Amino acid sequence: MNSFYTEQELIELGLKHFGENVLISRKCSIYSPEKISIGDHVRIDDFCMLSGEITLGSHIHIAAYSALYGAYSIEMEDYTGLSPRCTVFSATDDFSGNYLISPMVDESKTHVTGGKVLIKKYSQIGASCVLLPDITINTGVAVGAMSLINRCLDEWSIYAGIPAKKIKDREKGLLKLVGVL
Repeated sequence: MNSFYTEQELIELGLKHFGENVLISRKCSIYSPEKISIGDHVRIDDFCMLSGEITLGSHIHIAAYSALYGAYSIEMEDYTGLSPRCTVFSATDDFSGNYLISPMVDESKTHVTGGKVLIKKYSQIGASCVLLPDITINTGVAVGAMSLINRCLDEWSIYAGIPAKKIKDREKGLLKLVGVL
């Protein structure tokens, strides 16, 4: 038995859309598949979790143990990736003490806020990073392992830290590999 779903099994999952050469581990948990669109040449590894409104472009790898919480939408454009154990939040609870926190509590007693998380082309997120809601990772960004991304990041830059800070500019040589330069 293959460790990835077959094309027929992908159809049966009920995804909104999926393209060619999509490899999703049988050990991946998918909630609300009707809200998830996946392009071509996408691989999602073991123990990942996808929930909510998620749009994945083409040539994407989501490594093991990553979680995408798309209550307010998550989009990953072409040639992007999440290294192992990344967590992407498009929504957050209010931890001020004025509201309860749990999906098992009546919504009138919670205060969930958020916004779309957009990861633009040619960006890579390092292992164990956390992305908070309502941010854009601009084109060509690389983020070092174990970083906290709590704001938008400038294009073609390398970031790391808690919170993530710009380390230096990033080279653009990879654009030759995809025929852009």
